[in-house]
Amino acid sequence: MTKKILVLCTGNSCRSQIAEGYLKHFAGQKAEVYSAGVETHGVNPRAIQTMQEDGIDISAHTSNHVNEYQHLDFDFIITVCDHARERCPFFVSKAQRFHCNFPDPAKATGPEDQIQHEFKRVRELIKTYAANFILTHL
Repeated sequence: MTKKILVLCTGNSCRSQIAEGYLKHFAGQKAEVYSAGVETHGVNPRAIQTMQEDGIDISAHTSNHVNEYQHLDFDFIITVCDHARERCPFFVSKAQRFHCNFPDPAKATGPEDQIQHEFKRVRELIKTYAANFILTHL
């Protein structure tokens, strides 16, 4: 039976999108993965680019509000920032909850190469987390 995973972040534009991409990649057919935000900010173009550099296409992802998924019965809910964990609406659900506060690469400043480096650094943190999550829980 496939598991349902929801990844939550503040704006569903960057960290949760990257996590959704990697969780889908590592889970294959074992899970349905969704991502959402407590707000919606659109998918960050740099998140799309940094994932493409690692061979994962998230360009068709959309930025969704968490309320869109209230009707689904998730097995796992993963919050990827403290703000989302604090503002996450209550789900009547048997879902196991997990939390990891990843840095927000969208807040990186400076020259373009430094910003790209921060996106890659956070991407690798999320990739490692997603791979370990799937190995441990599916």
